[in-house]
Amino acid sequence: MAKRPTHPTPTRAAPVYFNRELSWLAFNRRVLEQAQSDRHPLIERVRFLAITSSNLDEFFQIRVAGLMQQRDAGVAEPGPDGLDPRQQLKQIRTCVDALVEDQYRCWREQLVPALAAEGIHFKTARDLTPRELAWVRSYFREQVYPVLTPLALDQSHPFPQLGNKELNVVVTLDNPATPQIEHLIAILPVPRILPRLVSIMPGGRGPQRTIFLSEIIKLCAGELFPGYRLTAAHAFRVTRNSELYVDEEEAANLLVKIEEELRNLRRGAAVRLEIEDGVAPALFATLCHELALPPDHVFRLKGPINLMRLQSIGDLDRPDLKFPVFTPVNASALRDPATLFDTLRTQDVLLHHPYDSFQPVVDFVEQAARDPQVFAIKQTFYRTSGDSPLVRALIEASQNGKQVTALVELKARFDEANNIQWAKQLEEAGVHVVYGLAGLKTHCKMCLVVRREGRRMRHYAHLGTGNYNPRTARYYTDLSHFTARTDLTGDVAHLFNALTGFGRSPKFRQLLVAPYSLHRRINALIAAEARHAAAGRPARIIAKMNSLVDKATIDALYAASRAGVQIDLIVRGTCCLVPGVPGLSETIRVRSLVGRFLEHTRAYYFENAGGAPVILAGSADWMPRNFFRRVEVVFPIRDAGLRRRITEEIFEIELRDTTNARLLHPNGDYLPVSRRASERTFSSQAHFMAAATRRARTPSSEQ
Repeated sequence: MAKRPTHPTPTRAAPVYFNRELSWLAFNRRVLEQAQSDRHPLIERVRFLAITSSNLDEFFQIRVAGLMQQRDAGVAEPGPDGLDPRQQLKQIRTCVDALVEDQYRCWREQLVPALAAEGIHFKTARDLTPRELAWVRSYFREQVYPVLTPLALDQSHPFPQLGNKELNVVVTLDNPATPQIEHLIAILPVPRILPRLVSIMPGGRGPQRTIFLSEIIKLCAGELFPGYRLTAAHAFRVTRNSELYVDEEEAANLLVKIEEELRNLRRGAAVRLEIEDGVAPALFATLCHELALPPDHVFRLKGPINLMRLQSIGDLDRPDLKFPVFTPVNASALRDPATLFDTLRTQDVLLHHPYDSFQPVVDFVEQAARDPQVFAIKQTFYRTSGDSPLVRALIEASQNGKQVTALVELKARFDEANNIQWAKQLEEAGVHVVYGLAGLKTHCKMCLVVRREGRRMRHYAHLGTGNYNPRTARYYTDLSHFTARTDLTGDVAHLFNALTGFGRSPKFRQLLVAPYSLHRRINALIAAEARHAAAGRPARIIAKMNSLVDKATIDALYAASRAGVQIDLIVRGTCCLVPGVPGLSETIRVRSLVGRFLEHTRAYYFENAGGAPVILAGSADWMPRNFFRRVEVVFPIRDAGLRRRITEEIFEIELRDTTNARLLHPNGDYLPVSRRASERTFSSQAHFMAAATRRARTPSSEQ
């Protein structure tokens, strides 16, 4: 296995923050470990490998692109970790080189042989039998040839504009009728409509045989150039800067402006070139020159371009090679939609997805849409699914004469086009569609229902940590909190008014809202724990999130550690805090959970000696963007039973995990949790699935 660069072990005199980008790459390494691990079913391992490729795409499109812009602008100021943009790019290259090498070694040496042993064969052009070769050539002529357009590169044909992450094949050609070797070059852009994995002779008996489309095109490309001899063919693709540049103050119509920018994204500056290994030096130099990319932004791959395309292998009907089917259970107090509002008048309800079904969230909006006593529904959307039942419910509510407001975040990265489509559908149905506050992404997850009951209007609210997306709710871990408490729902109503109307500095009684109060309140809670520890009182912090980056918050945690606070952080992805450093962070433990489900919950526990513990959940990671550049909502859990569920049935279970957990060490390594030889491994996700199955057998009215 390639040597993995590690962070230097910090001392009090050295920087005390991990680099954000290198920490993220360490997270993607943990995802790759799932693909390398034979404890997972085979097809799931292939999926994990595909995820690592997709993750790297986004990393280059956004994070590396931003660093390249800083470098090119002459920015030399180091970040909190002491690295300037140029140094970061250099270390990123070293880490990505090792990661990509291990990705492709995993594919070639582990997954391809294991798949073949199960009757699933991935073929290259060299592996085809005569019968398979005949079928592949026929497939090319009938399905591929008609939609390919060869683009010559010469004085009369400029280098084409290649789309972001689109598959291309570059070929070199010679004219056999001339004595000189001409090395003519042409590029074949491959339309996205063509499937990237092709089943050879589908429907027949025997083993499943699959070939990458790029292999077919390389094999048959000579047919596009009659009279010439094909001398080489290599698949490649270009990754481009994909950050939207929208001046909201100047955009008269934000929706139209973002649509224009989406069309421009495919022409963004190139930030990475991936090409199959073995390309000739002259051709390599030509591509680098035309794309204005230095060689250190080119990756020569020993395998197929874009491993993300392997996701489609999950469509194979091989349940024996997948995780056992798990169906989220609908066993909470909200399992009967007809009594939903009656239930919430008497109790709060907490759901832990995907173990608890997302259906009650859908029922909440659908019931509101059909209930004649409901007068208004207000809903945020950051990301949602195709054919969303929640969008349909809001349209139905509007058609039923209710006042419906949808706050749609058009700038949700990589979901801009989907959200524009939803916004248009909602507007056509008479829904009031709002795009949030200028300069801020609206990332909070909340829905408010206004219902007439007797002579009063009562508010019901759903507050969550994840998106209103029924599809991802099946494999993202998140919390859903339903409440009719007037102080909480009043804050939700107040925030909606601020987002749809005017509100320079709204005040909230219970909610912690970014960018107004969240950063200050979180750091005040950390400081309070430090004071308790310094005074000899019990003090503990447990915080779970996707990313921990904010320097001021990390410094507050360091101060709390020096005061003696016991701190457990469950950070799935990027963590810039360095744990376990004597005199700085020796009471801080950081673990990452990476497993079957994507850990997405954001929840926090502060012991608050002398009072009831403060338990919060919400949409915000501890990052500058969440604290200052997004509208985020963090809400308190007030019900005693639900508070116990979060601390005893979620946090404490996750802190026992020895299967999916990796502990972060001071040198930046994430290592398995140590356990006694006699101790069995423990998976928190397996525990939660088993617990949910038990709840399905004996539904509770107190969840």
